[in-house]
Amino acid sequence: MATEDSRDEETPLVLDNLQNQTPPNNHTKDIHILSSAFLLVFLAYGAAQNLQTTVNTEHDLGTISLGILYLSFTFFSLIASLMVKFLGSKNAIVLGTTGYWFFIAANLMPTWYTMVPASLYLGFAASIIWVGQGTYLTSAARSHATDHGLHEGAVIGSFNGEFWGMFACHQLVGNLISLAILRDGTGGSTSGTTLLFIVFLCVVTLGIILMCFLSKRVTKEEEGQDSSVSFYSSLISKSKSVITPLLDIRMLLIVPLIAYSGLQQAFVWAEFTKEIVTPALGVSGVGGSMAVYGAFDAICSLTAGRLTSGLRSITWIVSAGAFLQAIVFFWILLKYSLTSGILGVIYPLLMAALLGIGDGVLMTQLSALLGILFKHDMEGAFAQLKVWQSASIAVVFFIYPYISLPAMVVVMIVALCVALIGFLILTLQVEKAFSSSSP
Repeated sequence: MATEDSRDEETPLVLDNLQNQTPPNNHTKDIHILSSAFLLVFLAYGAAQNLQTTVNTEHDLGTISLGILYLSFTFFSLIASLMVKFLGSKNAIVLGTTGYWFFIAANLMPTWYTMVPASLYLGFAASIIWVGQGTYLTSAARSHATDHGLHEGAVIGSFNGEFWGMFACHQLVGNLISLAILRDGTGGSTSGTTLLFIVFLCVVTLGIILMCFLSKRVTKEEEGQDSSVSFYSSLISKSKSVITPLLDIRMLLIVPLIAYSGLQQAFVWAEFTKEIVTPALGVSGVGGSMAVYGAFDAICSLTAGRLTSGLRSITWIVSAGAFLQAIVFFWILLKYSLTSGILGVIYPLLMAALLGIGDGVLMTQLSALLGILFKHDMEGAFAQLKVWQSASIAVVFFIYPYISLPAMVVVMIVALCVALIGFLILTLQVEKAFSSSSP
């Protein structure tokens, strides 16, 4: 039987001594529910987010709201683990979904008085839902492995595979709904977007209801501890988990790649949809292009995950994904111009596909890289992932109204080069250390 120390080394975002509170057969059912509910919530939110810079354009309301959202997300990510501990993973997930409901509801009456408070609250909700998701999924996987005598790592991988495979489909499904509702060119009309957000609100409501059917999971540490002692000790622990990884040279070399992963997502949501897709395909075409983006993102996420075997494979996969995104950036900067006819439709969709492949690569490989390099402090490492990603996304949305498309593309190219240089130095350093320690 594995010791508590070995379990702590192998499993992120979950406390020791997890005790199953549900019958053995409920573990896989809970993962089916969790995956389906996240798909419903995020297919609505993802598509709504893609439309912010093209629908809520007055005084850049949509763009600034997203900037506020991700700034709030960055701040609350610093304390999300502590909050999830006291709420419990299921309660944190259910509470977190309400943030997405309020954000979509605010889009029915988009003003500064509705969008800004909704964005601030969603930043809080997003931070706890993702920490809660990681804790809940890992708890279910460990309980399932214990109940059935299976290898813990294999079960965790299997459960994560199902969840992320389902989640990666949200861009495809959500944007196909946008395309279907706005196909008649109603994207710029109040009636068209109102109908779309009402549909999304219903979908999120269904996701929240589904989330309530999750079984509750409680840790032994949460039972019978003095709350005041637990609070202060956890506060100190979580603070250290955020600061300590930054003292590691390996994390400092990965941070540029993490930040770039957020920058390229924000570029797609803000600049690409408004400056490339909308002029060529119209507002109604945003859904179609982002559906293509989501489809290639999902396919690449699943494929890259299966091809990952260690640091060497991660290096090749990340480099390939970065190269494809670099092609898009240089294409926009040097060659691209609005074209009529069939090529005018194909070009934005081809760019969306290449950007989706790059995003799928970065999301899967960053998680694998952090898991391999920071086995003893995975919670702190994944906290860094959320903090730097959300901070870089916020930066893009705040500077977006004041920067031209060519200037933004130059920023992306520079950020990509810095990220790749740091990443390659890291891989050389780790391989050298590994070689020197081998007999």
